[in-house]
Amino acid sequence: MIVVGVDGSECSHSALRFALEEARTRKAKLRVVVVWHVPLAAYGAGWAPPPPHLSEDADAAAKEVLAEALRIAKEDGGRVEIEPIAREGQPANVLVEESRAAELLVVGSRGRGGFRELMLGSVSHQCALHARCPVAIVRAGREFASEPEPAAE
Repeated sequence: MIVVGVDGSECSHSALRFALEEARTRKAKLRVVVVWHVPLAAYGAGWAPPPPHLSEDADAAAKEVLAEALRIAKEDGGRVEIEPIAREGQPANVLVEESRAAELLVVGSRGRGGFRELMLGSVSHQCALHARCPVAIVRAGREFASEPEPAAE
């Protein structure tokens, strides 16, 4: 099984396309994982749980990201069994946990995080350090095809 983390960013869509191609090549199932959490700032000054609607809103947003990823996968061609998952938690922790059952973990090099100057996102960095399987880190805008490109004449 191949696991790919998706967050709706351009990098994660490139990672999804790469993972689809790898799944086709390896004849493997693809698990598409979207992870959501309520940011610490939502708790305010205290440690009380955030209002329930924040969790519901975050879950609904994650399911929209997952639906978009499934549309991209369908457009990119079938022939791959896909298992969609939306989970609450910290993205790196959830993806590392998912890597335990995977032969490959695929993530984008940059997600929706705020530190654009970083060359490697914190989630991809944590996955590279802690995953239990090989990790492919994919840059945005990379397209993958099973057919080699024709040689220039």
